[in-house]
Formats: sequence, structure tokens, C-alpha cells
Amino acid sequence: MSAPYLIGRVIDPLYAVFIGAGAAAVRIRREEKEKGRTVAGSVEGLKKRVGLLFEGDEVGVGGKVVGGVR
Repeated sequence: MSAPYLIGRVIDPLYAVFIGAGAAAVRIRREEKEKGRTVAGSVEGLKKRVGLLFEGDEVGVGGKVVGGVR
């Protein structure tokens, strides 16, 4: 019979998320380095992409939309 959890019921999913995020970070860093980009350039590109996700969804006090169309 196998054990139901490797480390623990709560820790197993957290461990998996951290391992997956770490693997993704290593791969992204390696691919960016192959393209000749620096870490600072990669971070700036990430900020731009994240900014595009939330562009136009600026919500002010009281839930009113400040910039953008809803």
C-alpha cells in the first residue's frame, strides 16, 4: 500500500507549485539569456505584459471605473 501523501496533505500542493514556478523561472531565464537579453530587460518586458492585462480596468473608490470602458 502506498502512502497517501509524500510530505503532508497541505505541503504537497505547495511543494508542487514552488517546484513548477522554479522550473518555469529557470527555463525563462535560460531562453532570455540565449536571446541576449539581460535580467533587467526581461523584468521590464514582464511589467509591460502585466500592465497590458490590467490596462483600462482601473477602478477607483466606490467601485467606479476611472479609466476604461465597462
